[in-house]
Amino acid sequence: MLIGKAFTDRLLTDDEAREVFREGLAQLDLVGQRVLLIMPDSTRSGPFGFCFRSIADELLGSVAKLDVLIALGTHMAMSEERICEHFDLAPQERAERYGAVDFLNHDFRSGLRNIGTISAADIETISGGLLSEELVVQINERVFDYDHLIICGPVFPHEIMGFSGGNKYFFPGISGPEIIDLTHWLAAVITNRRIIGHQETPVRQVIDRAAAFIDRPKSCFSLVVKGHDDLVGLFFGTPEESQAAAAEISAQVNIRWMDRAFHTVISVMPELYDDIWTAGKGMYKLEPVVEDGGTVIIYAPHIDEVSYTHGELLDRIGYHVCEYFLANLDQFHGASRGVMAHATHVRGEGTYLSGREEPRIEVVLATGVPRERCERICLGYLDPDGINLSDWMDREDEGILVVPRAGEMLYRLASERDAPEKA
Repeated sequence: MLIGKAFTDRLLTDDEAREVFREGLAQLDLVGQRVLLIMPDSTRSGPFGFCFRSIADELLGSVAKLDVLIALGTHMAMSEERICEHFDLAPQERAERYGAVDFLNHDFRSGLRNIGTISAADIETISGGLLSEELVVQINERVFDYDHLIICGPVFPHEIMGFSGGNKYFFPGISGPEIIDLTHWLAAVITNRRIIGHQETPVRQVIDRAAAFIDRPKSCFSLVVKGHDDLVGLFFGTPEESQAAAAEISAQVNIRWMDRAFHTVISVMPELYDDIWTAGKGMYKLEPVVEDGGTVIIYAPHIDEVSYTHGELLDRIGYHVCEYFLANLDQFHGASRGVMAHATHVRGEGTYLSGREEPRIEVVLATGVPRERCERICLGYLDPDGINLSDWMDREDEGILVVPRAGEMLYRLASERDAPEKA
């Protein structure tokens, strides 16, 4: 049964949120069971320490085992120090109060189990003919060491899923590379502007179909977060129903509707994004309000790496529009389509005709990534030391938009507000 509480004009109090956690867990018969809590890594925003404590304090002492699996997708593993920081745990508290809880890093390259296959015909139907290939579904084999799986994570507008949350914490959160590649490439072919901020997408259909292969009971706490960690909504139920309820509220608090497009957007990236792989959200979530021929500047002086996991491949293939990759697939044979999808999402929409690539907008890095590397990967470069943000503020009437703490709020044009919801 779906339960929850949400507001668009105020925050949930801690007591209100704890009550949802208590009521949700009370629906489950977990006494003596082994429970795996699946939560996001530090590239996601939310009150994760509060959520972990609320769940753990309810369960510890009655369950046989409670562990946390961090849904890294393809991100880097988190150290014990970073885990404690992410979950707001003092070392002594971690060792004593929660010493029985194991915090586990997902590895998308190993420790996987095949759980089912989605046929090529089904993929073709779901994708509307864009893809036609069989998908072998793999997931972290650790889930089969537990009796019940509980997801706890936020629901934001998302460039691959439309809205994040729910079964996304299984795929790609704790999955193998095949489903990551297929779903990300499908989203790239559909394009970010047609996916992001839409609840019903072909990618979500693939993910939900894959999740049906998991033969363990699954429950989900879906958070609606405004800003960095302000909790405005919390829903409990199946991954599908709680995510859908949270997405409805997230659409109201995490989408900013703009009356005009802008020729220059400066996305100021917070430090939770530590490479361009994650800071690409400064492009994804602003692209819909950049006019043709405009520019997005990803401003992040603290970032000096393109991708800690995929940097070598991105150096080789570069950032290009999707049509460029589609026209040169033989050249990129063997390259991860998930990485290619990231490259197209950061580069944005555009065309590739007669050997000439024409991106719709320019993307410029004002980061610690040096000029030579930016040019190698086909992105623009600006020296971040030469940018005084105060000179750019409050100039929206001139077509310049500065977005502090970019990457969480989706910006869309008000003229598209009544467009059909389905991607």
